[in-house]
Amino acid sequence: MSIKTVSRKSLPGVRAASRATFPWTAPTWPGEVERPPAKRTLGVDYETEWARSYGARLARVVVTETMTRPIVHLLAAPKVDGLDRLELLDEPVIFAANHASHVDTPLLLSVLPDRWRHRTAVAAGADYFFDRRWKAAFFAFTINAIPIERRRVDRRSAGLAVSLLDDGWSLLIFPEGGRTPDGWGQSHRPGAAWLATRSHRTVVPVYVEGTRRILPRHASRLHLATTRVSFGAPIRPEAGMDPRDLAVRIEKALEVLADEQQSDWWSARRRAAQGSTPALTGPTATPWRRSWALTDRAEAGSRRGRAAEPRWPRL
Repeated sequence: MSIKTVSRKSLPGVRAASRATFPWTAPTWPGEVERPPAKRTLGVDYETEWARSYGARLARVVVTETMTRPIVHLLAAPKVDGLDRLELLDEPVIFAANHASHVDTPLLLSVLPDRWRHRTAVAAGADYFFDRRWKAAFFAFTINAIPIERRRVDRRSAGLAVSLLDDGWSLLIFPEGGRTPDGWGQSHRPGAAWLATRSHRTVVPVYVEGTRRILPRHASRLHLATTRVSFGAPIRPEAGMDPRDLAVRIEKALEVLADEQQSDWWSARRRAAQGSTPALTGPTATPWRRSWALTDRAEAGSRRGRAAEPRWPRL
């Protein structure tokens, strides 16, 4: 009796299995076993600790000082007011600014005093700046951005911001939650105020004017324009202060800074004492009336020294 040798090639089932089995292909998951949820690595879950390592910080200093600052100052030609109000501060603070353009962030970082310029993190919308890996890495490196949930309270993003403040990092945040859609300001969200009351850190209001002329929302081209940055008096949260009350106070401080730019310091202070400071949110009216009021407000600011009272058209 002879024994016939059977090769692997003569067996179709063996031949198919040898071509399409692990480790040559990805392993399969048993259908009867529940699959655990995939680990999220973008949005608020993106890890930014690497962007604050020594090497990343050193590289960011070189990029900021040799590229970002010269380009921003060429585009924006900023005039800066109120730096004397920061002279007595030597602690991490929360810079709360209005938001009109993507130019706001590099402009503000470029005009901050040296002791804050390279020790400030930027609270950026997790849904916009951290939705793709290349965007997340780019903004984490270039502006030291950290992901913040804008639509709801998120313990992870809030905890990261508080821990950075406790570690000696300052924070730049835009309480409006996004860029202005029409040139007027938006109502403030309580995020900056909540962080200040939670971490017991000082808030520095900052008003930026002119960046919308450089790069408005939905625009794709840059334009040369002059800008002005005004730092306000530091606001220290009181013990047990309600974050909503502090949010209102920050918004009022920004309105006074905007009024100072449109008129002068004395007139703005007088209107603040009288409770007649123009609101940054503008008049409640149709879009064309709001646009008209915004143009009239800009013209009033250009007449500084001749007409100290900013005016709106009668509604």
